[in-house]
Amino acid sequence: MKKRVWGWLVFWLAASVFVAFFGSMFRPGEWYADLNKPGWTPPSWLFGPVWSFLYLTMAIAAWLVTRKVGFYSLPVLLYSLQLLCNGLWSWIFFGQQEIGWALVDIGTLLVLLLLTTFYFWRVSKPAGLLLVPYVVWVSFATGLNFAIWRMN
Repeated sequence: MKKRVWGWLVFWLAASVFVAFFGSMFRPGEWYADLNKPGWTPPSWLFGPVWSFLYLTMAIAAWLVTRKVGFYSLPVLLYSLQLLCNGLWSWIFFGQQEIGWALVDIGTLLVLLLLTTFYFWRVSKPAGLLLVPYVVWVSFATGLNFAIWRMN
C-alpha cells in the first residue's frame, strides 16, 4: 500500500512537470512584447518561480485528495480538467496568438479551479488550502488576459 500512496505523488508531480514543460514550449516572443499591456503586468522573470511553486503545491494537493477518494472521483476529474485548461492556455495565447480564445480558456480554468478547490476542501482542508495561491494567481492572470484582450 505504501508504494501505491507514494506512487500517486510521483504521478501528480510528473503530470505537473508535463504541463509545465508543454506550456514552456510556447514562450512570449516579439509578438507579445509588441502588445499593449497594463502597467500592472508582472515582470517576465516572476512567472517561472511562481509557476514552479504553484505546480508543486497543486501536485501535493491532488496527491492528498487522491489518497482519500481515489483517482476515479469527481474532485480528481475536476482537477484533471483544470490542469488540461492550464496546459492549453500557453499554446492558445502564445502559440496561436489568440488572446480572446485564451481568455475563454482561462475563464474556464478559473471556474474549474474554483470547483476543484471547493471539492478538495471538502475532502482535505490542507489540499484546499494548497490551492488558494493558485486560485489567487489564476484570478490575477484572468484579469491580465482580459486587460490585454481589451487593449489589443
